[in-house]
Amino acid sequence: MQNKICIIFNPAARGEKAKNLLTKLHSVVGKVPIKISQYPGDAEAKTEWAIEQGYDLIVAAGGDGTINEVVNGFNGREVTLGIIPLGTINVFAMELGLPRSIEKAWTMILQGNVKIIDLPKANDHPFVQLAGVGLDAKVLQVTHKDIRKTFGPLSYVFTVTKLLKEPQPLIEVRLKEGKRFFGSFLLVGNGKYYGGPFSVFPKARLDDGILDGCLFSRVSSTILLKCLFKSFFNKMPTDCEVIHFQSKQFQVSSPEEIPVELDGDFYGYTPVSFSCEPHKLKVIVPPSEKATC
Repeated sequence: MQNKICIIFNPAARGEKAKNLLTKLHSVVGKVPIKISQYPGDAEAKTEWAIEQGYDLIVAAGGDGTINEVVNGFNGREVTLGIIPLGTINVFAMELGLPRSIEKAWTMILQGNVKIIDLPKANDHPFVQLAGVGLDAKVLQVTHKDIRKTFGPLSYVFTVTKLLKEPQPLIEVRLKEGKRFFGSFLLVGNGKYYGGPFSVFPKARLDDGILDGCLFSRVSSTILLKCLFKSFFNKMPTDCEVIHFQSKQFQVSSPEEIPVELDGDFYGYTPVSFSCEPHKLKVIVPPSEKATC
């Protein structure tokens, strides 16, 4: 049975560049409907509308934040996710090995090779690739979007340098299995990549039924640079500065409210409960990947 496809397009840029992207999309996908996300939360709303209209293959044309919104619009319903990576970094697309060009991504979607992966959640709010509690969420919270668009990744460097001078929070992680850890900055991964080609969670798999955690006991520019360098080569420090763990479910709390991010967008504050729903999300992947349905 052929899927009924709807595309949710979130232009990373505005103005002429967005128009050019939309024109390119129309030329590649033909008569397939394209719904344009206009503001935060709109991609989720348009996904819900599309499913109500009978579309069962929803294509997120955008970055990781767009994918997050689209998946949240699924609301547990039996639909399939397709991806045309149009964001700046596209970490989830990198994890899945998806092509970057619109033409190749669309060809892959039409081939329909489906893989079923896990669906992680933060307080029952789904995300697909990664989450952060502490430093990176604070960076997203205080760095204005216009500054991010102007300076790109460099804008985060400015903010991190400033935040590292502030007192570091205390974060407690309590695993379902009973163990407790304490630190100041937590990263959570469904897949192995974080922030680009950085393998912060080398053992993570999208379909292993568990989440991977990386808890920093303290954070400094030296520690961050060391971790980035090692993760680029698929390694992470194993000393006392970084605690690695795997769990199906765990609680994160703090004496004060600590910001939380999901898939690169600010989500809220602690306390937060992380969990993993095994083999829940159907996503189209390249034919080289083994189909699971």
